[in-house]
Amino acid sequence: MFKKLFLLLLPVFVGLTAWSQQPLAKVVGVVVNDKNEPLPKVTVSLVGLAATTTTDNEGKYSIQSRLSNFSLRFKLVGYKTETVALTVAKGAELVKNIVLRPDVKELKAVKVTNKANQLNNAQEVDVMTMSNLPTVSMNFESILKTLPGVSTNNELSSQYSVRGGNFDENLIYVNDVEINRPILIRNGQQEGLSFINPDFVTRARFSAGGFNARYNDKLSSMLDVRYDKPDSNQYVLTAGLMGLSATAKKTFKNSHLLFGFRRKDNRNILGTQDVRGSYRPNFNDLQALYQYNFSKKFSINTLLNFNSGSFKLIPESRETQFGTINTPIRLKVDYEGQEVDDYHTYGGAVTGIFNPKSNIAIKWINSYFEIVERERFDIDGNYVFEGIDNDFADGQFGPVRKNRGLGSYYSYARNSLNSTFASSEIKVEQSAGKHSLTYGARFEQAKYIDKINEYNYIDSAGYILPANTNSFTFENAIFSNNQLKVNTISAYLQDSYAISSKADFQFGARINYNDLSQELLVSPRLLFIYRPKDYKLWHFTAGIYQQPPSYRSLRGVDGSLFLNQKSQRSYNVSAGYDFAFTGLGTRLKFTSEVYYKYADRMIPYTVDNVRIKYLADQTAKGRTYGADFSVSGELVKDLMSLFRVSVLSADQDIIGDSYVKKDANGQNQTIYPGYLKRPTDQRVNFSMFFQDRLFKSPTYKVHLNLLYGAKLPVGSPFVSTYTDNFSIPAYRRVDIGFSNDFLDEQAKRKPQFLSRYFTSVIAYAEVFNLLNINNTVSYLWLKDVNNISYGIPNYLTGRQVNFKLIFKLKTK
Repeated sequence: MFKKLFLLLLPVFVGLTAWSQQPLAKVVGVVVNDKNEPLPKVTVSLVGLAATTTTDNEGKYSIQSRLSNFSLRFKLVGYKTETVALTVAKGAELVKNIVLRPDVKELKAVKVTNKANQLNNAQEVDVMTMSNLPTVSMNFESILKTLPGVSTNNELSSQYSVRGGNFDENLIYVNDVEINRPILIRNGQQEGLSFINPDFVTRARFSAGGFNARYNDKLSSMLDVRYDKPDSNQYVLTAGLMGLSATAKKTFKNSHLLFGFRRKDNRNILGTQDVRGSYRPNFNDLQALYQYNFSKKFSINTLLNFNSGSFKLIPESRETQFGTINTPIRLKVDYEGQEVDDYHTYGGAVTGIFNPKSNIAIKWINSYFEIVERERFDIDGNYVFEGIDNDFADGQFGPVRKNRGLGSYYSYARNSLNSTFASSEIKVEQSAGKHSLTYGARFEQAKYIDKINEYNYIDSAGYILPANTNSFTFENAIFSNNQLKVNTISAYLQDSYAISSKADFQFGARINYNDLSQELLVSPRLLFIYRPKDYKLWHFTAGIYQQPPSYRSLRGVDGSLFLNQKSQRSYNVSAGYDFAFTGLGTRLKFTSEVYYKYADRMIPYTVDNVRIKYLADQTAKGRTYGADFSVSGELVKDLMSLFRVSVLSADQDIIGDSYVKKDANGQNQTIYPGYLKRPTDQRVNFSMFFQDRLFKSPTYKVHLNLLYGAKLPVGSPFVSTYTDNFSIPAYRRVDIGFSNDFLDEQAKRKPQFLSRYFTSVIAYAEVFNLLNINNTVSYLWLKDVNNISYGIPNYLTGRQVNFKLIFKLKTK
């Protein structure tokens, strides 16, 4: 048999050997610029073939071809690409020297960022990469987690922490309309689609701190998203295993329309968690924007949104292994009951835009949004602790070695919250000579109707029973009915002055008054920018940032409202240096910033998954300092890659807190803990979003997203005071995606039946959590028979494969 196979393949091997030994045509030469200076790292490639090389430090190159007639392409960022056709006899050598001319258009793009972003101390978000980013949440905010200063430890959530701040300290604007998010959501798996429709976004800028006075009063960050007029009619359909979306963009003679529908169903990814059961998530978003231009000077913009979310879980069982290699422990839980959560957001904004003169723009923005939230869960879990053998068998731990006890826990809730936000605002932008003025005023009314009926208990062999069993009560019970209305008036004035062509100075201030805390808040802010070159930028910011009490911060852990709460206040300074340079054969941008924030008044809190529990009756002082660094650029043409690292330290000192502890002699001793780590004290954050082409093909691409976040401090709920003596392990995650545009302009062959109806058809294959790492998002706290507390990790999602298709229809 093998002999016959050898005789059959022998002619093939002989033919291949003879073909491989044929003489090759060879081309050598030197590549120089218009000043006759050698150019290193010029890419030299055979057009249509796989062979490629680069020039050395002296500009020399050498390349071989099996063909006699072929073309060579010479390419270097910043220079015009040259292609030459050659004819070389096989076995011959040809000397071909090339002169590359500068590409003036490309060199002009080296500027660090545009002036508008500089004056906002913000960086531009590359919205074009959003569709390529492999993400579980399917929300636009996922791209922010690759930016300097932003940290996260939950891929299911669109929430993010910026420079030690919490989720409530971030501002989000869409076309100058401030966006609020639901309040009751406590787990990332309950989150649906955020307000921002990624298909509508044409530009976005993000500030991790030091943003100017035109933006509202919050402590941490600002995201400014724009839905602009489309260049042409567009129809896009996206369909995949986790949902679908449809977008239509239509331009008319005096108006334009954006219409989008999104649907998300991530039950497949939720099924990779430890809790087994029936997951039924259903999230939808309907959004429309219509602008009519009555004249060149006046137009009206209308934005409407309806966002609904429903999450239903019927849990069946859970099995979680934790502990150490030497002392592994397994928790098994059997469940009864179910959880049903839903929320609805609806409303919109109407904006009148008036340009009486070319140097004046006036906007009158009126918005109304209502958020209706419901939580209903009634879950009973019976659990068993088991100490298991640490001898591995087939990759699993061995049999049970010791039973640590039985127990049960029960959770019940019937919570509802209705929130309404109505506002009216005037914004004016005016330029006069070297001055750029912006000023405005805003009135907002927020109403809340909150009904809380929630309790839970843990029964570890009778340890929850009180001494008097005739008067049994639940310790973790919350029953309250709250109603609150807050009126807020704010105004701002800001002047940006061009000192010279290389330097700008900006000074502004905000004034805020609300009838709840009855404080008159004045927040001055300044910014100085110096540009020694187009590709270099120095910037310095300083300011006071004050955040008035919100309903979330007013509501204590027990559900009661602390209406005497005052505004949180932070003093911020930062300095940064941005630099654009040529490296790795392309243009790269390096950004850096160091910062320090001191809060003399802040409300302490704890974080459980994505829910923030404020210690509303207490006040703290806080310090945050750190540095952010990033490098970005098109390592491969038209594909942006991002690399960043952030380091920080965030701590707080709760004023007047103390606890009693017995010393070595058994005597009670009062301990004043002083400064402790804040729940968002994530010391190191690293992210990498890398894109490349596969198989030397312009249509096949790979998109790699890597995230790392250091451990986060967390305290046990069994301790009455806030502590930081426990931690959530480091967050590590790798997601990868592969894509192919069948109708790419550079595709050699385009399917005729697709090109007839579509301008682009892109297929994506994604692998979430490629390394299948068990990341911890929070802890379930239980006790064994010895009354010892255990924090059982609640793991996030495991490895999962996803597919999706994006169709862009042809328009006439």
